[in-house]
Amino acid sequence: MGSGFSKMKKQARMMQDQVGQMRDNLKKTLSTGSAGNGLVTATIDGEKALKTIVIKPECVNPNDIEGLQDLIIAAYEDAAQKLENSPSSPKMPW
Repeated sequence: MGSGFSKMKKQARMMQDQVGQMRDNLKKTLSTGSAGNGLVTATIDGEKALKTIVIKPECVNPNDIEGLQDLIIAAYEDAAQKLENSPSSPKMPW
């Protein structure tokens, strides 16, 4: 019985190591999305944290702030979708 428990502990430790490596890889993975034919681009990491946002000057219209806000959201969502569909995106082993 003791050796079975030791084996399970070793497997659990190995899984924890794998998950830690996957999280590290995920943090390093970047995805860039755009909206408005490239007027707004957003880059996120594998944990979907926003890293950069670029807004072209011709996109800025003080009379249409809501339009700019929509483009920012759309660029973020485009980056997130690309991240999810990326073949290099780390997948959980289970």
